[in-house]
Amino acid sequence: MALSRLMGIDYGEKRIGIALSDPLQIIASPFTVIPNNGTEAFSKINQLVVEENVNLIILGLPLNLAGEDTDKTREVRVFCEKLKNAVKVPVKLWDERYSSAEAKTALKQMGISSRDNKQHIDKIAASIILKDYMDNSQ
Repeated sequence: MALSRLMGIDYGEKRIGIALSDPLQIIASPFTVIPNNGTEAFSKINQLVVEENVNLIILGLPLNLAGEDTDKTREVRVFCEKLKNAVKVPVKLWDERYSSAEAKTALKQMGISSRDNKQHIDKIAASIILKDYMDNSQ
């Protein structure tokens, strides 16, 4: 029996950050960034789900600091419903309030300018979302 992976997604209006777990679901690693271009994005995510043997998608939900929905949160919820229709694995929403800030801090510690590396931020944020889920859902 093949082991399956988890996928973390950091949704953005222009780009979607993707992270994957290892097959034992212990480590979350930044994987790629895809353009958020409608149906093509859903096709690419579905392709990755199949190719990488993903059995669950964790989608970051950007609540405000009080834990309430915002316009962006509602946009992600709509994206989530469309994603559920596009893939054959469950999609779970996960609080991502601090993931982008953590990603920027991580890049800064590595000496990488976040201004010039927005794609790095997106996939690192996705890995932070996924790692947080893996650490706190057991």
